Amino acid sequence: MTFLERLSEFFSIDAVDLVRALLRLTLIWVLAWVAGRIIRLIANRIVQAVDDGDDTRLSLREKRGQTVAQLLRSVGRIVVLLIAGLLSLNIFFDIGPLLAGAGILGLAISFGAQSLVKDIIAGFFILLENQFAVGDVIETAGKSGTVERMTLRIVMLRDLRGVLHIIPNGQMTVVSNQTRGWARAVVEVGVAYEVDVDRALEVFRDEAAAFGEDPAWAHRLDGGPEVLGVESLADSAVMIRTLVRTLPGEQWAAAREFRRRLKARLDREKIEIPYPQRIVHVRPHGAEVR
Repeated sequence: MTFLERLSEFFSIDAVDLVRALLRLTLIWVLAWVAGRIIRLIANRIVQAVDDGDDTRLSLREKRGQTVAQLLRSVGRIVVLLIAGLLSLNIFFDIGPLLAGAGILGLAISFGAQSLVKDIIAGFFILLENQFAVGDVIETAGKSGTVERMTLRIVMLRDLRGVLHIIPNGQMTVVSNQTRGWARAVVEVGVAYEVDVDRALEVFRDEAAAFGEDPAWAHRLDGGPEVLGVESLADSAVMIRTLVRTLPGEQWAAAREFRRRLKARLDREKIEIPYPQRIVHVRPHGAEVR
């Protein structure tokens, strides 16, 4: 008995019908493979269409395109495999009762998987409202980091230490997006009480203007830095606040660079940046207290 004859006997069908079924099965999975390739091709085309050629930073359009492409790959793969699997089963037996039973089973499962349904609905509205995209730096559910991957159920964040946080969409009640539209660095530097405050403010404003006009940084800023003035009188320093408005994602680098420039400039101007000090009075043993 040949292999085909044994298969036909197992499925209780004629050998000719079995050959036809195997051909249909092969065709279904070849078409599924082609559909998967087309989905990946469309996703890659989306990424290429939004690419502006600047590899130094991701624009809002690029982030949105990468997010849509990533979701298209994941959801498209699931849909293609599900359809191909159902069509394959339908070759050998009627899947109508199976689908009816699956519907009843799905209804029963939905009552026990409300959190999963909540995650998917929340993920749908996150995408619909474009709250954030792949590449954005966000803070949510007590975690912060760069969005590496998004699905309809979860979001993956990578923080500064390299830790990957996986957060279900339903747990993200509040999202703070730190790289949308524009950003701002708040830089506060203290000077000693003995320093002439007006002179210190003049030095700060001059350095801020030079920073805003520097060709190496001008394209990363969204306008010149603004020195607001004396923010507070701390225990050991007069705190001067400067606001640096930047392009999305550049606020941290701009703040570090501006602090470095201020430190070098204050050293040249002999303006002291104070640090906490403690004065200890030692009284000799037996001395009278007045």
